[in-house]
Amino acid sequence: MLIKSINGKSPLIPDDCYVAENATIIGEVSFGKECSVWFNAVIRGDVNFIKIGNKVNIQDGAIVHCTYKKHPTIIGNNVSIGHNAIVHGCEIKDNVLIGMGAIVMDNCIVESNSIIAAGAVVSQNTIVESGTIYAGVPAKKIKDINQSDFAGEIERISNNYVMYSSWYKE
Repeated sequence: MLIKSINGKSPLIPDDCYVAENATIIGEVSFGKECSVWFNAVIRGDVNFIKIGNKVNIQDGAIVHCTYKKHPTIIGNNVSIGHNAIVHGCEIKDNVLIGMGAIVMDNCIVESNSIIAAGAVVSQNTIVESGTIYAGVPAKKIKDINQSDFAGEIERISNNYVMYSSWYKE
């Protein structure tokens, strides 16, 4: 793993987090408990800070960055960031699933208990309402979560990634 300080700022990673051997974490990045950062993920807190809550999984190939002098990236608890997703200079609240290959751009707020579908592009300044699924390019609300089969999925995935990471710590 590449864990690197820059401009006097170093990542803060609790011992109970799992970081894959080829993940990259740079600069002002802080994690809560039971997080996991998977293969080829990049979390780059060089131009602003990145704050990550508890039980967050950042899956293979995902990129988390921020915007110089403008937007940090703040991620709540029980968040899953899917394979090859990009989360940039935005705020992701608690209990959110960011689907594979999705992009969440600068100054967005993804409110709690919501899902960004795989491949969606959440354009700048969008506020994703709590309890909704957003999909498409640009992403728009397609349904409320309580009407869908996805309600329990967010927590299930978050818990599964805590379990998966335990396999790699042995």
